[in-house]
Amino acid sequence: MVESTLDKAKRISTLILDVDGVLTDGGIIIDERGKETKRFDVRDGHGIKMLMRAGVEVILLTGRQSMVVEHRAVDLGIKEVYQGVWNKLEVFLEILKRKAITPEEIAFVGDDFVDIPVLRRVGLAVAVSDAIEEVRQVAHYVTKNQGGRGAVREVCELILKAKGKWEEIMNRYELP
Repeated sequence: MVESTLDKAKRISTLILDVDGVLTDGGIIIDERGKETKRFDVRDGHGIKMLMRAGVEVILLTGRQSMVVEHRAVDLGIKEVYQGVWNKLEVFLEILKRKAITPEEIAFVGDDFVDIPVLRRVGLAVAVSDAIEEVRQVAHYVTKNQGGRGAVREVCELILKAKGKWEEIMNRYELP
């Protein structure tokens, strides 16, 4: 029997996110002084906050190095950030060992070749809709939204609903 995406999402205790192309649209703006900026979607950020409030840890794992990512992580309360990582599988395996969790408890969202080794090993492999074809092929779930345009929010909602936490989260926003 093939396990459903919701069944996979129900077991998730940790969400690992690539940054460029997942939390951003992949664009990098460099001004005349060489200062880098990136665009983040506020709904993605809110989804991350809701997910963390529900007890799911969020980790950033990216191949590039940027102070912008550090600032965004602090803003969202994300404690673990791995930057400048070309061998994401190595870091993924270290995370598993250090946290004493299984791959089935981890969801990973990626968009490019360097993400494939991790996507092949996690419990819930997610590709953003504008990921390269090879990434979409190995994913258990492909988002409807593009990277940096609500894809992460979509994944957060999927996990919250699968875990039966959605109604509890929505009750927080009920008006008196």
